[in-house]
Amino acid sequence: MAETSRTALPETIDGIIDLLAAEDYLAGRPLATVLFLALRMKRPLFLEGEAGVGKTEVAKVLAKALDRPLIRLQCYEGLDVSSAVYEWNYPAQMLEIRMAEASGVSDRSRLEGDIFSERYLIRRPVLQALQGEPGRAPVFLIDELDRTDEAFEAFLLEVLSDFQVTIPEFGTVKAAEPPIVIVTSNRTREVHDALKRRCLYHWVDYPVAADELAIIRRKVKGCNEQLSRQIVAYVQKLRTIDLFKNPGIAETIDWATALTELDRLALDPETIADTLGTLLKYQEDIARIQGSEGEKLLSEVKAELLAKAG
Repeated sequence: MAETSRTALPETIDGIIDLLAAEDYLAGRPLATVLFLALRMKRPLFLEGEAGVGKTEVAKVLAKALDRPLIRLQCYEGLDVSSAVYEWNYPAQMLEIRMAEASGVSDRSRLEGDIFSERYLIRRPVLQALQGEPGRAPVFLIDELDRTDEAFEAFLLEVLSDFQVTIPEFGTVKAAEPPIVIVTSNRTREVHDALKRRCLYHWVDYPVAADELAIIRRKVKGCNEQLSRQIVAYVQKLRTIDLFKNPGIAETIDWATALTELDRLALDPETIADTLGTLLKYQEDIARIQGSEGEKLLSEVKAELLAKAG
């Protein structure tokens, strides 16, 4: 089935930028370029960066913009093949074996062929992504790969290079049309070179102030302009000091939303102290900013914004 204009892949880098912007995701040209190439070359895209900078959102927005199914494999420590790829329906297989024995079936090879057939196969995210609908292959998000171990990484090599997976009892399942694969990592550990070689790579950094302000304007519609500028300037300052965990764009959006819900029009020390839990996620960071250092940052932000306005 031919793709409609809704699902057709953009033919230019600017087309990628416009496609994502239509879903309120502001992509810089470097990210748009590597995403364009990944789509054209049918290669997985490996996105690395700090938590909260918008890596996962790329896959979610792309699936929505292209009207493709989104299949998400959320990685975690101890993730194995049975949870990520496939497993057999053992209770149904055992029932089939008992029924075969009761009916006098003695052909072992025939019985094995029956119980290891497709009807007993339970598809997990990897297998679901490979068996997508032709002409509408899914967006396959492998999220936070750095949380898994090297053994699982090694298993993914066949998937990422050949878009197939081998099931010993069943055979090789190969995608009729490769899914759009987005792999993300927060870099809590280094991912092996063998996996990175199979992907195009992009480091997703914190946005510059102008881009972050544009994101707030799109994502938090009711946020006062003065407040938006102060929020962005304050968060940009926070990222320059030695915090345990710098706030990402996701936290900036949360903070702007919270302050808008509280009908604030500008930042003040009391408001900052009361709402820091939406921006910072570690008590040590919150305690530090609630003190004199937070007030000093606010004074610097207001002075700099005043100087720019003048």
